[in-house]
Parts: sequence; structure tokens; C-alpha cells
Amino acid sequence: MPSTPEEKKKVLTRVRRIRGQIDALERSMEGDAECRAILQQIAAVRGAANGLMAEVLESHIRETFDRNDCYSREVSQSVDDTIELVRAYLK
Repeated sequence: MPSTPEEKKKVLTRVRRIRGQIDALERSMEGDAECRAILQQIAAVRGAANGLMAEVLESHIRETFDRNDCYSREVSQSVDDTIELVRAYLK
């Protein structure tokens, strides 16, 4: 979980946005919306959830490695590469 108040606020904002998307999806399904529109909403929810997961994972990875302030540039680059890989995988 993000440790700074700013990061935590940002993550909670994303969670609330996803909740709003889920609520809209539920209303669409109750209102007999077209399947295509429902699938589009589901894809949007999935993308938002994956973005949230990537952000929390990035925060966790950086927090874990930032505890050791003495790590090298190579380790720092490896952390950045790992985060980039996670973000690409979750798209």
C-alpha cells in the first residue's frame, strides 16, 4: 500500500472511480443495455483495475528497495525495468 498521504489519496481516488464504473455497469445491466455497451464497460473496469494494481505494485516495489538507500545504479535500473514490465503486462 502506498505510504505517503498523497499516494494513498491517489489510490483511493482510483478505487472510488472503479466503484463508480461498477455501479454504472450494474445500472446498465439492470436497464437492459446492449451487450456491446456492457462489454465496453467491463473492459473499462478491467483496465482501471489493472492500472490500480500496477500503481500499488510499483509503490510496493519502490518501497521495498528504497529501504536500502545504498543500492547501486544497476539495482535502481532493475527496479525501473521491473516496474515497466509489470505495467506492460497489466495493460
